[in-house]
Amino acid sequence: MTKKQQEKVNLHILGASLYAEEIAAFVIGSDTYTLGGFIEGIDRNKCSQKLLERPILWIDDVSELDDLCKGICAVGSPKRKGFIHQAQSLGLQFTTFVHPSAQVSAMSNLGTGTIVGAGSIIAVKTSIGEHVIINRGCLIGHHVTIGSYVTISPGANIGGKTMIGSGSYIAMGAIILDGITIGKNVIIGAGSVVTKDIRDNVQVVGLPARIVKEL
Repeated sequence: MTKKQQEKVNLHILGASLYAEEIAAFVIGSDTYTLGGFIEGIDRNKCSQKLLERPILWIDDVSELDDLCKGICAVGSPKRKGFIHQAQSLGLQFTTFVHPSAQVSAMSNLGTGTIVGAGSIIAVKTSIGEHVIINRGCLIGHHVTIGSYVTISPGANIGGKTMIGSGSYIAMGAIILDGITIGKNVIIGAGSVVTKDIRDNVQVVGLPARIVKEL
């Protein structure tokens, strides 16, 4: 093993689905991390198989991992919060993963456990919470505040000076105009254009986006 390989951090991915494979492909090509395996918390039968030639561990076995191992969660639903808390209670520490092709302003900050996907851009003085998923090709404007456990799907465009509450889900291709405040636990439908503030716990769709469901 070379010195460079020894310096790499052993990373485990929470989740064993298709999105976990996508993140794993990024990790495998990373100069910072080596992919240790996957962690499953729903279907224990998966643990008898391998994914991308790596083991799939059951969540209860996290406590047996080396203390130097790190984790990220590749579960797209905001409901990943419980899975993450369970892994943390078993001693797993989380890290932040940024794809090499992504651009993050040096004047912005990313919370622990956040993933920034390929081709995404995060502008100046933006604050991203913990365990946020910013998928591929997302545009995040300047002076934006995004709460923890938010999911931003591919191609979403978040205008400057916006605020997005924790646990919200922004679907593929959605657009949020400058200065908008999105509440907590909000779902914004694919391709929707948000032109005004959205309160907590609702689903909105359309152009302009309108409330269609209470959550």
